[in-house]
Amino acid sequence: MGMNKNTILGWATFIMIIMGLLLIGLGAFRYSDVSGWGFAAVGVGFLANAWVFSSLKGRL
Repeated sequence: MGMNKNTILGWATFIMIIMGLLLIGLGAFRYSDVSGWGFAAVGVGFLANAWVFSSLKGRL
């Protein structure tokens, strides 16, 4: 069972959404000082990259 490029982009999108939500959760609930803002910002960046990967599915 080989994985084509759309399957790989789908899994990458799923993993990046999970990581983004985890980082936002860490920033919101675990760290209450300045580092929490950094975790949340990186989490939003992960979600933005996942959005790009999702929109590339079927176009590459």
